[in-house]
Amino acid sequence: MPADLNWAIGGEAGDGIDSTGKIFAQALSRAGRHVFTSKDFASRIRGGYTAYKIRTSVEQVESVVDRLDILIALTERTIDENMNELHEGSVIIYDGERTTMQDVEIPEGMIGLDVPLKSLAEDAGGAIMRNIVALGAACEVTNFPIENLDESLDKRFKDKGQAIVENNKTAARLGQEYVQEECDYDADYDVETTDNDYVLLNGNEALGMGAIAAGCRFYSGYPITPATSIMEYLTGRLDSYGGKVVQAEDELAAINMALGAARAGARAMTATSGAGIDLMTETFGLVATSETPLVITDVQRSGPSTGMPTKQEQGDLNMALYGGHGEVPRFIVAPTSISECFWKTIEAFNLAEKYQTPVFLVSDLAMSVSEQTFPPETFDMDAVEIDRGKVVGADSISDWQNEKGQFQPHFPSADGVSPRTFPGTDGGAHMTTGLEHDELGRRTEDTDVRIEQVDKRQQKVDTAREEEDWDYREYGDPDADTLVISWGSNEGAMREALGFLDERGTDVRFISVPYIHPRPDLSEEIEAASEVIVVECNSTGQFADLLEHDTLTRVKRVNKYNGVRFKADELAAEIEAKLGEPTEVEAE
Repeated sequence: MPADLNWAIGGEAGDGIDSTGKIFAQALSRAGRHVFTSKDFASRIRGGYTAYKIRTSVEQVESVVDRLDILIALTERTIDENMNELHEGSVIIYDGERTTMQDVEIPEGMIGLDVPLKSLAEDAGGAIMRNIVALGAACEVTNFPIENLDESLDKRFKDKGQAIVENNKTAARLGQEYVQEECDYDADYDVETTDNDYVLLNGNEALGMGAIAAGCRFYSGYPITPATSIMEYLTGRLDSYGGKVVQAEDELAAINMALGAARAGARAMTATSGAGIDLMTETFGLVATSETPLVITDVQRSGPSTGMPTKQEQGDLNMALYGGHGEVPRFIVAPTSISECFWKTIEAFNLAEKYQTPVFLVSDLAMSVSEQTFPPETFDMDAVEIDRGKVVGADSISDWQNEKGQFQPHFPSADGVSPRTFPGTDGGAHMTTGLEHDELGRRTEDTDVRIEQVDKRQQKVDTAREEEDWDYREYGDPDADTLVISWGSNEGAMREALGFLDERGTDVRFISVPYIHPRPDLSEEIEAASEVIVVECNSTGQFADLLEHDTLTRVKRVNKYNGVRFKADELAAEIEAKLGEPTEVEAE
């Protein structure tokens, strides 16, 4: 396992937790260290516990673990919330002058550093900088060169003027100096720096970046946690590429605006979460029946109903698979890492246009808000390929016209994919309705045409199943008797869990699946294993149900649905506990 440092700051919503954590994460990244972050925040503007955790190493890190080395506690509750992760030698930085922190008792074996954060911040120019003072103290405790913090402070506050930047740098140094001169402690932390260059971004940023790279030129959405930051990322950026971001009045309008833009020839996308995806379901069928290419992103959160808007879950898989009345052909792509949010977004746009059907891009809260470092070449724009599908120009439009010279946008092609024209194409004028229609797009109730059109639309999925690569990724020991399967954001935690399991002498083959529909056939892999465990963040095991349906084989399940993502060491322990247990059918 990588030699890592685990740092966190915690307090109440409104205490600047997120911005402080981001500043330190950027400083570590700029110092050539790998970073993986996680956030715990309440669904309110002020009050309620919130925290920002950073795991950092000179080696790649892909998850969080149950250990905390440095904790900046702005409230007493912060210590209580993290007690199970603190250990002997953990350092707790707090402000004993704060009324609510005067009676704090540092657990035995841990190091408490009472630093007058507010007073030192006022000396630097304002109490609002108390968190920056704490960062300076953390730099001293970890032997992290404070100069690395300067670059992050420059980036964060440059728009507010150089005086503000300098005040924050002063605040950080006052925190560092106070610990140097006033604190007597014995902590063995040494944060090494390197000359490596990394990009730090979260899943929603990677998804937005992928949309731009894919040629998306229209985005419509309605603010909803945790999908909103996709719209925030694209706002302004998409304009510079000739695109447009529209904040709709609700999710119904958002998906229908995106549908209209796609019909007009633009690559279009909408994104939502929670109840927003429920509201969009009526339009799913219209997208598929009108054969319009559209990317619909669902950033999952805890449900049902309003649920826990700021907590993790993977409970929308069945909605993505079956949402909408009638039978709606679709593709479902589920990125398994932050970097894959970029590449799978590009793939989603290509699939949507090649097969003229809705593509669901399914992410989740943990991946959307977590930040991770990557080498810049991970996002190689020169490797991006755009496929706009069966677009017909004026030079070949006659091949798709009937004997009357009418364009046939729903022609029953053998592969299920009809020709497509952009508005304004000479000879390509046509109509389409959400009612069942013939090859010209005109309403019909003819039984033979109905069968022909339904079969044609369904054929797209079968064609894609044969033509596209729907394969999984594999890690661990390919010959192990124990097979673990997961989908979505669990990949990073599971990959690191393999290291813990290996240290304990447990060999595991791990398969990570980024495609839900179509999906790889895992029959042979499951048959070859003596133990099969499916890992996912929901209560019923929705992906496990699919695998059992596909393979007619019972599997074991590790389900987590308390609103918190899997941690690597926790996941290793859960898998070990499952080994040797009877499956459901055996228990019966």
